Amino acid sequence: MQSKKRRPTLKDVAAASGVSVISASRALRGEPSMAEPLRRKVLDAARALGYRRNRAAGSLRGAVSELVAVLVPSISHQVFSELVDGIHAGLRGSDLRVVLGMTQYDANEEAQVLSDMLSWNPAAVVLSGVEHSARTRELLADFRGPIIEVMDTDGEPIDVAVGISQAEAGAIMARHFLARGYTNIGYIGAWGERPMRSRKRRQGFEAALAAAGQALTRVVIREEPSSLETGALGMAALRERHPDVDAVFLANDDLALGALYWCQEQGIGVPGEIALAGFNGLDMGRFVRPRLTTIHTSRHAMGAMTGEIIRYRCAEEPILYRQREKLALSLRVGETT
Repeated sequence: MQSKKRRPTLKDVAAASGVSVISASRALRGEPSMAEPLRRKVLDAARALGYRRNRAAGSLRGAVSELVAVLVPSISHQVFSELVDGIHAGLRGSDLRVVLGMTQYDANEEAQVLSDMLSWNPAAVVLSGVEHSARTRELLADFRGPIIEVMDTDGEPIDVAVGISQAEAGAIMARHFLARGYTNIGYIGAWGERPMRSRKRRQGFEAALAAAGQALTRVVIREEPSSLETGALGMAALRERHPDVDAVFLANDDLALGALYWCQEQGIGVPGEIALAGFNGLDMGRFVRPRLTTIHTSRHAMGAMTGEIIRYRCAEEPILYRQREKLALSLRVGETT
């Protein structure tokens, strides 16, 4: 008995036209961002093979989806919501859509969430930072779509890193403090310093101080998540342990504002008695009095570049980018230093 002829698949069309399965799918859907010569090549291959598109295939296990898996520590913080908004903007014009996973700065949670999201066969993966567990790297070893690591460029990317140099950010603030003449400098962090990005900032800050002959010995790292309250508690603890402290770099603006409010409640002059500075350049820092000194990071631009790289690569269209796309940092000198 003669065997039934196998029905051509999307994979057959992709192989015949020399493109990825994702690009073949988009060409057959008529996606407007697809280059016309590439679309024509795919359509010709499909016609020659007698391929008929199965519109239910996208829901079947094994089909590459139009989802972009984005893993961030949290979406309750403005930093990550702006980043995700930027990714969405960068994907505009394609059928790609963001799906979010929360990791809470926990390497094991990141691996578990990633494992779950990979079961949906995403077109691309976006991770926070360049440090990951062995399990996360193992899960991504066979992933064939774009992998973009955001927020940090101080490390070896799996595929592409889009972000800033965290160590450079710390060094910028150290030089600012030194230029202002501060000598008893401190630092306050949160999350038990589990986020490697804040640890790198602190290390860059410490190294720049050491290069100028100052040791960073006045340090408080709170275990609690970053918040105004954590900043206030950290400032109280640092002041109690080191009453001579005259300038403090805090891991982010939330902590810095909490420290500022605590100083104001205690009648401690800022910057007269203690100078304070944060990181991220959040809007709220511009509207407090005194205005907060901080380092501004372009989260939306970071996300937009990430989304654009993914959009072009998934469509197999040419785009120029570096393996490490490092965005500029901006010191915003307010009235607290």
